[in-house]
Amino acid sequence: MNTGLKITAFAAAVAATFGTTYAVGASVDTVGKPVAHTEEHGEKTAKGDPRSRGGDHTPGGLQIAADGYALDLKTPRARAGDRTDLRFRILASDSGRPVTRYAEDHGKELHLIVASRDLTTYRHLHPARAADGTWSTPATLPAAGDYRVFADFRPERAKEKVTLGADLAVTGAYAPAPAPEPSATAKTAGGYEVRLAGALTPGEPGGLTLRVTRRGKPVTDLQPYLGAYGHLVALRSGDLAYLHVHPNGEPGDATTKPGPEVSFTATAPSAGTYRLFLDFRHEGKVRTAAFTVRAGGGEPRHEGTTTGGHGH
Repeated sequence: MNTGLKITAFAAAVAATFGTTYAVGASVDTVGKPVAHTEEHGEKTAKGDPRSRGGDHTPGGLQIAADGYALDLKTPRARAGDRTDLRFRILASDSGRPVTRYAEDHGKELHLIVASRDLTTYRHLHPARAADGTWSTPATLPAAGDYRVFADFRPERAKEKVTLGADLAVTGAYAPAPAPEPSATAKTAGGYEVRLAGALTPGEPGGLTLRVTRRGKPVTDLQPYLGAYGHLVALRSGDLAYLHVHPNGEPGDATTKPGPEVSFTATAPSAGTYRLFLDFRHEGKVRTAAFTVRAGGGEPRHEGTTTGGHGH
């Protein structure tokens, strides 16, 4: 049983003892250890190089403070099924002041990922920033349980991107979900099917290709979304280590076609089970396809699932 499932099982026992609702107290995060944001742009990397900085090989999103910045989550709790305005700030660790100047990445100053610990719920959000540095975005999370919030950004004066993470407790009637099975195919609403080829290899860059079809026909007119034909986020089961990858090529480069295939290069920081979430746009709507793969443990075999709406 992995760490995430142990936590889920414990929470279920607590809920059974004290009632039918699920609630979590204040979250605890590791503070102070530098974090390495792993991000691929299709270029080759040396064997064993997880794109860390300063010799630290810690994957992104595991810490609430790193690289001179801290994530200050103002809404650490929400209720299942209710619309909640998630609010947070990015603080400079040396001064404690909110960061108000960012460099854009794929058309946005900051990308916010929200995922449940059991990896069955996923949201890729783009919050708005107020003049005082407070970010906010509405979100409706369907199920009670433990969630993780990831802020992916690059301050204007920073050379590298930073990914910070904080815990979010979603209260309500708690029903633990089974861990998704390894999968190579995901179906989404609207008749879309996405097939995954390739594998994650611990410590080595590997190719992943996702082929999009609709009702059995290849989709050859994918639309750019945030400057690309697809975005892929990978989360490691258990601790939810964050791996944000980008496709090989981009719209308008004279070589990249708008489907049916979107290819990526990614490096898994370790062996283990990962949940992959592909965002793609077609006919004006962004859709998400989800897969479960094992790095260093064989190819995916079973059918995947859709994550439903994700708040884009």
